[in-house]
Amino acid sequence: MTAHWIAPAADQSMPQTAQTTLLDMAIIAHYEELCGSMRRKGHPPAIAREIVHDLYVRLRDKHAALDGKLSLKAFLIRSCVNLGIDRFRRQRFEAKLFSGSETEALQVSAPLASPDVGLDLHHRMMMLKVAIMEMSVQRRRVFIASRVGKLSSEEIARRLKISRNMVDRHLRKAYLHCLDRIESTL
Repeated sequence: MTAHWIAPAADQSMPQTAQTTLLDMAIIAHYEELCGSMRRKGHPPAIAREIVHDLYVRLRDKHAALDGKLSLKAFLIRSCVNLGIDRFRRQRFEAKLFSGSETEALQVSAPLASPDVGLDLHHRMMMLKVAIMEMSVQRRRVFIASRVGKLSSEEIARRLKISRNMVDRHLRKAYLHCLDRIESTL
């Protein structure tokens, strides 16, 4: 479908529901063209659809965005292209951000802590020990095996002869219990 809609000028603004309907009709009419333009810009089909859907969600609440546009199709395509560029930039940034190794991460110096952190840390550690001792024996074993022993949930389940779901449940409840105890002291 190659229909073009012209949005009214700012002085002839439409009610919000009419603009939403206009946006809906424009997206439906040009959906395949929008997705195709994203694919031509190098995005895989699934990502192209995501970009078009992101555009729709962003424009749905911005009712004045369509005012005065001479060609909604051109506006939508340009907006999709801009979102696609933003997505490429974000992917490139994240790839660069997470490309380092663990060795490189460990070489980055930590910020200096203030002197009162050491005093507070001792108190928190004592509260954590108390919280761990308050847990049931089974939950404590699962928690210590996970945090101290660095065992996976599958390995803990195998060693303690319980299900993986039960291990995850114990861990979740243990974390919440410790967090509650430490937060209550702050």
